[in-house]
Amino acid sequence: MHIETPKKTIGKSGKAIYDFLLDVKNFESLMPENISKFEVLGEDRFVFALKGMPEIILKRKEQYPHHKIVFGAASDKLPFTLTANIDSVTENESQVVLSFEGEFNAMMAMMIKNPITNFMGTLSGNLEKI
Repeated sequence: MHIETPKKTIGKSGKAIYDFLLDVKNFESLMPENISKFEVLGEDRFVFALKGMPEIILKRKEQYPHHKIVFGAASDKLPFTLTANIDSVTENESQVVLSFEGEFNAMMAMMIKNPITNFMGTLSGNLEKI
């Protein structure tokens, strides 16, 4: 399953956005209002839960300075990645696309597609406010 947010233009340099996303504690400010748990577990991982959903531990898997950061599920039960692609437009403006990639059976994909799409939209929208 692949979900991608529309490209967002943000009034920050690619480096500033990259540095913001590299610090996992900053993800708390990007989370939806219905978050029931957020806890930093280390410099490269955090756990969060939305009301009515199970806890998810995200771990930074790959990083390409100022251009891309890939987070993945720390558990193999729900294998997926959340990727931030950052393109610098000018010195003080960048475009960001968030993408979700996961391998789920058809039933699971049907159940989680809308909540994940909404979650990704919220992350992307809140990223514009940093």
